[in-house]
Amino acid sequence: MSGIANIPDAGTKKRLVIIGGGFAGLELAKKINKNHFQVVLIDKNNYYQFQPLFYQVATGGLEPSSISYPHRKNFQKDKNIHFRMCEAQCVEPQNKQVKTNIGDITYDYLVISTGCDTNYFGNDSLKESTFALKSVSESLLLRNRILLSFEEALNAKDDDELKEILSFVIVGGGATGVELAGALADMKKSILPKDYPEIDFSKMEIHLVDASPRLLFAMSEKASENAANTLKKRGVIIHQDISVKSFEKPYVDISDGTRLRTRNVLWVAGVKPNSLKGLDETAYNRGRLSVNEYNQVQGYDDIFAIGDTALLISENSPKGHPQVAQVALQMAKRLAKNLNNTTDSTDWEKFVYIDKGSLATIGRNAAVADLGKFRFGGWFAWWLWLWVHILSIVGMRNKVSVFIDWVWSYLNYDVSLRLFIRPKFNKMYKEE
Repeated sequence: MSGIANIPDAGTKKRLVIIGGGFAGLELAKKINKNHFQVVLIDKNNYYQFQPLFYQVATGGLEPSSISYPHRKNFQKDKNIHFRMCEAQCVEPQNKQVKTNIGDITYDYLVISTGCDTNYFGNDSLKESTFALKSVSESLLLRNRILLSFEEALNAKDDDELKEILSFVIVGGGATGVELAGALADMKKSILPKDYPEIDFSKMEIHLVDASPRLLFAMSEKASENAANTLKKRGVIIHQDISVKSFEKPYVDISDGTRLRTRNVLWVAGVKPNSLKGLDETAYNRGRLSVNEYNQVQGYDDIFAIGDTALLISENSPKGHPQVAQVALQMAKRLAKNLNNTTDSTDWEKFVYIDKGSLATIGRNAAVADLGKFRFGGWFAWWLWLWVHILSIVGMRNKVSVFIDWVWSYLNYDVSLRLFIRPKFNKMYKEE
């Protein structure tokens, strides 16, 4: 779409345009001083998504609305912040404009916080045949696939077909893969036999394929060992230090020569940054935007990058920072403080990441924690994981909703959210 987007004039204020309303973009929009800046937040969705709990939506543990929050509701009381649901197409630094599908948006300062998408490591055929988990919509699609598998299992012609339908191959041994495997193992033990008493769930297999030498590679070796042992005790079959070569239904071929028969491949193996056209090629490094210690994109004084898409290489982070929520939030807070104090970069404070630790859950009453020098797992780590995530969710209603669902699930081993909801095509969704 050509022309200028319909946004109120900034007047005497500087206009700060933020692309992306994830952890980093939303935090910056909250912390920036609206008396000094007019903020324009753009996102292709009209809501914020709490990514760490996508897997719980996919396995029927939480409803989508519990981990989503409308951007407009976040800023109902802020007159100097304007949200636009649109897609950023490219940046024109020479004109200080962002081109979008609703028109051009001019800026005084631009912040790119576009996050990441699923990485298929060059094997794009897997994109169409596997299920990713990087959005609420993908979580719902995966939930449908999981539930449909159990409905199809009721009509299996023989044991081989039953095993094919009930087998799940999870690709990726990071936090999402481990948490997804643990959730499916819990379902197999406590929920599915009650929902489907006619099915022999001894035929159900959960495979976790990881190209890294150990699970949870970003965490300590103790956490990796605890996670692997817990999953094995719960029946998860782990394939370590190997990768998936191909998936041509119903066969998954992995690099050690093993062939797995399944209809369900859940791809959570890696991430790649969402790129944006218009910036000089020298601004990119391994697909991420190279930034200095003030989060300015290399070669630009008025363009910043924060969160997963930013790559800050320094003495303290020679390989860059991990692509996790804490980095995104801390970058956003530091940038907001710098811009709020002064727009003169000579007086800004450098960004220094403070690692507050890592948590990952492996299912009911099981989690691992790396908190400074402390490494522990089990029941206490699980409860700590629960409370940290409840406190991190946006919106009081969402916090209460998640708390109630989790308490009910803990007491009754069941939450009645396993709904197979198929969208019906309607011309209103068709793009002109």
